[in-house]
Amino acid sequence: MCAQVVLAEDDEKQAELVRRYLERENHTVIVVHDGRSALEEVRRRQPDLLILDVMLPGVDGLDVCRILRRESDIPVLMLTARTEEDDMLLGLDLGADDYMTKPFSPRELAARVRTLLRRTRVPVTAEPSTLLRVGEVAVDLDRHELFADGTHISCTPGEFRLISTMAARPHRVFTRAQLLENMHGIDQYITTRTIDTHVLNLRKKIEPDPRRPVRLLTVYGVGYKLTDG
Repeated sequence: MCAQVVLAEDDEKQAELVRRYLERENHTVIVVHDGRSALEEVRRRQPDLLILDVMLPGVDGLDVCRILRRESDIPVLMLTARTEEDDMLLGLDLGADDYMTKPFSPRELAARVRTLLRRTRVPVTAEPSTLLRVGEVAVDLDRHELFADGTHISCTPGEFRLISTMAARPHRVFTRAQLLENMHGIDQYITTRTIDTHVLNLRKKIEPDPRRPVRLLTVYGVGYKLTDG
């Protein structure tokens, strides 16, 4: 699976090591060392994936992710030296699809890249239609678009994958483990906290009042379901 990847990493030795590993897997890698250059390259090249270090000079990685999420649904793998779980979840809350903490194995990073590319390139299938509608929420699988109350909703690839899975079987209760498997396949790197973060973000986008959800519901002790409420 060949892809064009933008790597934003200010540590030149680390960037070179990652570049070599990814190029061994036949990816094309564009390396930049600051946040502004990352924004420019993503806008210019429209790559398949952005690998984004949090601690970049100029515009940091969190701001880069925040800005890009207003413009693009490019998959983002965030690199961070922060080890607190809340800090790592902040990247997901801003729209990153996955994160890795430093130091990391380049082989593990290459595996994460394969997983992200696989799950964002393989379309969700549904029969008989590629337009899924649950009440006022509509998911267009062919166009990779989400609508709520007739309004187009911008979402990350991970959020789209999750709501597509649930929209294909409305009112079914999915456990977090089932959602992980449907979204990513069997993947040891993604945690159930990722699911919770995606759900919170989706509620902000599709619920009339995110504090009192009526569409994307929690079934306590079990998981989540999407209804036509």
